[in-house]
Amino acid sequence: MGNSQFYRFEDDGAIPNNPSLEVIVYPAAFKENPQEIETVFNSHDWTNSWTGGVFDYHHYHSNTHEVLGVRSGSATLHIGGEQGEALTVAAGDVVLLPAGTGHKKLEASSDFEIVGAYPGGVSYNLKTGEPGERPYVLEDIQNTPLPKNDPVFGSEGPVIEKWT
Repeated sequence: MGNSQFYRFEDDGAIPNNPSLEVIVYPAAFKENPQEIETVFNSHDWTNSWTGGVFDYHHYHSNTHEVLGVRSGSATLHIGGEQGEALTVAAGDVVLLPAGTGHKKLEASSDFEIVGAYPGGVSYNLKTGEPGERPYVLEDIQNTPLPKNDPVFGSEGPVIEKWT
């Protein structure tokens, strides 16, 4: 838990990011057991989970936070929109994106697979930074409730310590 990393991204006019919550990276959180990512997320009420990849264009969800756990392979993800940062992730890593945070895949190994999940099993929307999305998405982001649990650690962890 002590090695979590935190990133904050500003609204760039297209991708809003999140004005008050940081992106949390949990390096190697599941290094020993990446196959258990989905089970752990679900046990902490991060549900509506799926397995797959990451879109290769900037997108975000204005109505929910999203956790991504790398089940296999590795990838470079661009987080935070055009002005954001490229993060390299590998099997066992977890990235928690607060509502509004842009993300896209820059490159990935052929065996790259992630598990995504949402607090309370919220059905996510898909936004791509079109001008017509505002101001609705900005309200949406502000109104997204804080998760009750950290997706990795449950009743403790960075979500509890930093977000609430």
